[in-house]
Amino acid sequence: MIRFLLIFLISGAVFAQRPTTAQVSLQTSAKCGMCKSRIERDLGLTKGVEKATLRLTDKVVVVDYNPKKTNVEALKKAISMIGYDAEEVVANQKSHDRLPACCQKSAAPHVD
Repeated sequence: MIRFLLIFLISGAVFAQRPTTAQVSLQTSAKCGMCKSRIERDLGLTKGVEKATLRLTDKVVVVDYNPKKTNVEALKKAISMIGYDAEEVVANQKSHDRLPACCQKSAAPHVD
């Protein structure tokens, strides 16, 4: 009985430490390969983000994240602070203005 209880407690501790990952897809105002690099790099440095991949074909960033460390609203805010729109969250103006001209919303799309 003690052996069974010990095994149960150890296995419970192992499963409790398993990180859970969630995924969200967010529409952005990204335009080119420089936008892709910037968003993926900067989001990758955001607390709780495990992976960020921007699809330029539809301007959607797919983010794998730990919901215990961050949430969708914080991810949208992080994208905004990089200088891009994220769904209904508008880009931070100062960050947007620091983007290269081709990455800004008013610029014509850049073809890579």
